[in-house]
Amino acid sequence: MSITLSEQDQLTLRTAAWGAVSLMAAAGAAGSAHKAATEGSIALTSATGLVGHVLAKAPKGLNGKTVAALADQVLPALTAAMSLLSKQAPAEADNFRRTVIVAIEAATRPQKGEPNPTMAEMARKITEALDAALATPGATGADSGVAVSPAASGPDRPELQQVIQEMVGSGFVGVTLRVHDERGEWVGSAGVGELGGTEAPPTDGHVRIGSNTKTFTATVVLQLVAEGRIGLDEPVAGYLPEFGLDERITVRMLLQHTSGVFNFTGDFDPDGTFVPGIPATPAGKEWVEGRFTTYRPEELVRLALSKPARFEPGTDWSYANTNYVLARLLIEKVTGRRVAEEMQRLILGPLGLSGTIQPTTETDIPEPHAHAYYRYEEDGQTQTVDVTRHNPSWISSGGDMISTTRDLHTFISALVGGKLLPDALLAEMCTPESKAGYGLGVFVQEAPGGATVITHNGGAAGHAALMYSTPDGGKTLTATLNYVDDADLSMGAAFQQATQRLVQEVFGGGQTGPADAAEPAR
Repeated sequence: MSITLSEQDQLTLRTAAWGAVSLMAAAGAAGSAHKAATEGSIALTSATGLVGHVLAKAPKGLNGKTVAALADQVLPALTAAMSLLSKQAPAEADNFRRTVIVAIEAATRPQKGEPNPTMAEMARKITEALDAALATPGATGADSGVAVSPAASGPDRPELQQVIQEMVGSGFVGVTLRVHDERGEWVGSAGVGELGGTEAPPTDGHVRIGSNTKTFTATVVLQLVAEGRIGLDEPVAGYLPEFGLDERITVRMLLQHTSGVFNFTGDFDPDGTFVPGIPATPAGKEWVEGRFTTYRPEELVRLALSKPARFEPGTDWSYANTNYVLARLLIEKVTGRRVAEEMQRLILGPLGLSGTIQPTTETDIPEPHAHAYYRYEEDGQTQTVDVTRHNPSWISSGGDMISTTRDLHTFISALVGGKLLPDALLAEMCTPESKAGYGLGVFVQEAPGGATVITHNGGAAGHAALMYSTPDGGKTLTATLNYVDDADLSMGAAFQQATQRLVQEVFGGGQTGPADAAEPAR
């Protein structure tokens, strides 16, 4: 729906929304005003759609006023904002109302115990002002089609907003989250999309999804198994004889990381010593300076095979990007087409995943997107570089894809819902090995509270994505993160803790449980 807002209309919206937060802060207990304003402002900057665009900038002139003076200015603006939006775009009116409610709820959270009576009364007046437009003839209600029920555009979920804000507090630049469950769909964001900027990351922006790529790649392989073109337990060497692979390595072992091949982005000896491969993200400045290098998949495989195997095929588990480059070459060998073409034919096209891309050497990422960063030391100085653009061939089909939270939700729910694979192959995919709980391209884990989740996470040089679903696809969590990466993968611990916290909130009702596996690319 098209909507036209004059500069004065936009000022009205900003005055109403930001003024509501200012009112809650001014009404707060002594010493808490700044914290209350900060918490509320975070909620405003996470707004989506037209509301998010307008509220990205706060108006001037709201500071330093008394509660009474603010109320005289802000409460009428709230009613006017709802009225002007509802006349042109009812969904935006509902979005605006929910945004303001979430913001004032966030502003009350810094209070110990119950908010003081002044804050409670101000929250009531703000809500009344938002709803006053409903009583204005011709403005809202049945004539305008405004729906203010939370079910109309998703529930208010301040607990989810709080979690992603905590993630930003732990060091991430920005976070977006999409949850589908029995309460409907909830979408939110926190932090910023760009260092030094003020706008939140786009809630359905593009991101490099890292090792989530493996789930897509495994699905294509299993679809070719279903077509009778690949044998799941056949030796890979029979399809790719040019590499001299151990004849005991099967297609299943590639998908399950039980082949024993060396990880071309670097691997660990049994004593914990890191053995480097190509100059991947643990290489620091060397990776930054070479991030536009093109690697052929055959080159990556031959480098890996020049290193000793980690173990006898099928006897252990070790995560290796090499397995999935071999899977890519297998797809291309049996079909005679590029992996991107098969991905389009079998997954992206049928599911309508217009925001998902299987690149090879392309360096750009479509708009909108948050920015990714990498930090390294040089001559005693810290250098932070925007690495959003880079050549993803260094991670090939183990972690090179680009997607959105919306597309990841559509994909994982369709996959576990049986829309992409026959039941027997889906069961094989979701049957985990014993060491790490890894099936064929997915982790199968127990969430806090005992629920089972099908998942794969991944990070790649300042971008990351999370993807979780219950086995029936009825509840999903997809998220994207942008952050500052470095050679020490120093965000790894925060990545683990963040995913644990989200899974607890969405799948375990906030219960505490063990950290789940999450795999940033390296």
